[in-house]
Amino acid sequence: MKIGFDAKRAFTNASGLGNYSRSLIKALAALPQGDELHLYSPRDKGGEFSDWCKTHPGVIVHTPGSLIDRRLKARWRSYVITRLLQKEEISIYHGLSNELPFNIQRFKGKKVVTVHDLIFIRHPELYPFLDRTIYNKKCRHACHTADVVVAVSEQTKKDLEELYFLPETRIRVIYQSGDEAFHRPVASADTENVLKKYGLPRDYILHVGTIEDRKNLITVVRAMERVKDIPLVVVGKKKGAFRKVSERIREAGLTRRVFFLEDVAQQELPAIYSGASVFVYPSLIEGFGIPIIEALGAGIPVIASRGGCFPEAGGPGSCYVDPLNAEELAAAISEIAESAVRRNQMRTEGLEYVKRFRPEMAAAQMTRLYHTL
Repeated sequence: MKIGFDAKRAFTNASGLGNYSRSLIKALAALPQGDELHLYSPRDKGGEFSDWCKTHPGVIVHTPGSLIDRRLKARWRSYVITRLLQKEEISIYHGLSNELPFNIQRFKGKKVVTVHDLIFIRHPELYPFLDRTIYNKKCRHACHTADVVVAVSEQTKKDLEELYFLPETRIRVIYQSGDEAFHRPVASADTENVLKKYGLPRDYILHVGTIEDRKNLITVVRAMERVKDIPLVVVGKKKGAFRKVSERIREAGLTRRVFFLEDVAQQELPAIYSGASVFVYPSLIEGFGIPIIEALGAGIPVIASRGGCFPEAGGPGSCYVDPLNAEELAAAISEIAESAVRRNQMRTEGLEYVKRFRPEMAAAQMTRLYHTL
């Protein structure tokens, strides 16, 4: 069977949606069914994933061919792809990031879309008006056009039912998976080399995520004011909330205890996780929270936000706090960091729970869905 994918994020996004797309595509390619995977992307930036595609004959990459399509990439992705699907006799087309081409109704095959979250509707104040309008238009169209909508969590499924009025029968929950690299032990020498490269200490508190308001790094910093001696490592792109966070760090005298890393190579992330004592993720809202399962896979105790989708990702062995209560977060950090017994228990329970998010599990569920269609 020929399966097409909107693979823009796989080739162009270093985190989030890109990690989801790459992990799923690689895991599907490893299955014995022998399906052809056709990846449609407005550009191929090269790099590790591009090189991987070239070594797998069952993976075919399609990029704009004509000059006008190369210049009008959005048009190519939103309209021209449909014609290419017909030409290649694709059986199923899967939009991996909340959208499908606007003329996908002309495609005779089956249509699937993965929806990661509807945060732009739940919390419109987090997005510029134009951005959230475009996101809503694309996602709503895809959801009401697709034969099946894949939700990455029960929370996202609930939002789809409440906000887009989708019937439960058209939604399948298939959890996101972390990259396979996060499900393997990291050699101590590799960890030491990466920590040395970035000038990081041992046994730090770790936060991974774009520095924006909803990721709530400011509460982590406020908690660190109450936690003595332990450094904080932050991995993520410096966006709108960075100035506010950095000002708070200076005011609190934490400059020497907080390390910011940006543009970290994906293959180095498992080592950075493995060097941490505790992972903190007090995000205000998520569709799922991939960094949580990355931390669990690395054997690191997790502290996340109470409620929402976070217990789905973190499981019963993680610790949950009010994301706006810095004192509660600080107390949880101190308790876990100071107790080897507690850390070992959380590590054991986390490693067992995270098995359900292995890439092969997600791929098996997805391919069953494809063949059912």
